[in-house]
Amino acid sequence: MLEINNLSVEVQGKTILKEINLSIGKNEIMVVFGPNGSGKTTLIKTIMGFSGYNVRSGEIIFKGDRINDLETEERVKQGIGIMYQHPPKIRGVRLAQIAEFLSKDKAKNKELAERLSLTEHLNRDVNLDFSGGEIKRSELFQVLLQDPDFLLLDEPESGVDLENISLMGSVLNDYLKQREKSALIITHTGYIMDYVKAKRGCVMIDGRFWCAGGPKEMFETIKEKGYIKCTECHDKKRIE
Repeated sequence: MLEINNLSVEVQGKTILKEINLSIGKNEIMVVFGPNGSGKTTLIKTIMGFSGYNVRSGEIIFKGDRINDLETEERVKQGIGIMYQHPPKIRGVRLAQIAEFLSKDKAKNKELAERLSLTEHLNRDVNLDFSGGEIKRSELFQVLLQDPDFLLLDEPESGVDLENISLMGSVLNDYLKQREKSALIITHTGYIMDYVKAKRGCVMIDGRFWCAGGPKEMFETIKEKGYIKCTECHDKKRIE
């Protein structure tokens, strides 16, 4: 589904990502851990083709095609969707209007809005005066209506209480399983892993991947010993 080869990315003259290699297959979910400023969000925004994220070397391949030179909207049409960590507020545009633009299936729109407890929000301006949990549910609602083959989720549980995480996690897990979709998920808290069953995880530090393995086991080690343990294990393996 997604293949990244020797990717180096520069932002405002500074190299953020350094020779990244990554492969995610169809119906596969990968989780990325890492401290703040390690380059995780830069990776996601580079995959989406956002301006300001300058690829200095390497390539991004999606469904077998090189997409380095495609505009963001073309990547969306190819089947990539993103859930932002900090979604924008849009005054003068109702959530229902966005839904109708993304999907003409009114029954599907209504059902998904009900599942995400957003029925009463449909006639309100997008994310305006929404709570943190409502904004995140609104963002998930919009990206799922796009029906992308590959989901990029940047801190989906950030600033959200456990009740909202449970609701969103259940909807997201059903979507990924039933439709055989793939996803790359960034998480700090690890709560989303209680609902979305990822088999692979990796740690990014200082713009590089340092180790990979079972995401739950990795997260427990990070909680207990911190990210420094990942660099120590990596250095030990490299020496051996």
